[in-house]
Amino acid sequence: MRLSALSLCLTLWAAVVCAFEVEEHARFGPAEARVLRILSTTDIDILRPLIDSFLRSRPGVAVDYTAASSAQVMQAIVTENARFDLVLSSAMDLQIKLANDGFTRPHRSPWTPLVPDWGNWRDHVFAFSQETASVVLSRAAFAGEEPPRTRQDLIDLLRRDPDRFQGRVGTYDVTVSGLGYLFATQDARTAESYWRLMEVLGGLQVRLYCCSGEMIEAVAEGRIDLAYNVLGSYARARTDLAERILVVEPEEYTNMMMRTAVILGEAAEPDLAGAFVDHLIAAAWSDPPAPDYPFLDPPETTRPVGASLRPIALGPGLLVFLDRLKRQRFLEEWRNAVQQQ
Repeated sequence: MRLSALSLCLTLWAAVVCAFEVEEHARFGPAEARVLRILSTTDIDILRPLIDSFLRSRPGVAVDYTAASSAQVMQAIVTENARFDLVLSSAMDLQIKLANDGFTRPHRSPWTPLVPDWGNWRDHVFAFSQETASVVLSRAAFAGEEPPRTRQDLIDLLRRDPDRFQGRVGTYDVTVSGLGYLFATQDARTAESYWRLMEVLGGLQVRLYCCSGEMIEAVAEGRIDLAYNVLGSYARARTDLAERILVVEPEEYTNMMMRTAVILGEAAEPDLAGAFVDHLIAAAWSDPPAPDYPFLDPPETTRPVGASLRPIALGPGLLVFLDRLKRQRFLEEWRNAVQQQ
């Protein structure tokens, strides 16, 4: 349940975050302890095992964990100067912007060399996952038929039977979701089929969502039949829904984003923040990954033959679509395609 900032201000912990919108909050560890304050776009339940393993060897430490959308994370840090030590985000472009604009501090340790060069930006931004932008289908809705394997397959299917899919498709609302905007801009740079697909979805009165979790639930509960650009890692983590949903990696290309960590320049506990970054790095990049690591690559057996995984490059190139005018033009084109009158 999404909590309003006003209600959060009724508790002591929210004294420094009582304007931006919070999705979840939890505290782990003893009451009297050094506190590592994390602001994150990752659901608490996904990272809970890694938080627990981090604290097991640190009896005098607690973790205060706040989950928010990527847009709200940026508002908290850039606009409100909220006091956190560490930011974890799926919006790679916004993490690069935080570092580029001087909001982060460098970190080096015996663990940081484990991160591949392409997953470490100037020792400020550290990748700790690679996750696919997938299509999630309702098994019930597609029972007895071959699921679409490419974007063109999906376009053809939706055009062929519009009555079947009217109001039954979903994707990110890229005006509010940082990750959705990242996936959309990467799609638009890669293939012309993206805009054709958005126009088709718009003609079907596509339902727009803030986040992958909501789309996955909507498919599983039968409110929609398919969702485009959902985080495959989140869908696969819902083992309780495995009999109701099918995760498809588009064959022509599948974008892969990297979830990243940055230590804030004004962190009150920079050493603890660095230790948690090292914990994430060790879990993600050790061979094999830690048992409690939740973001495993999609198994080869689940990928279509010939599927092309396309990692999104971590670097200043991600800032292109954060330019105010470019963003304005992109969103205007997106609205024209998706929000048809």
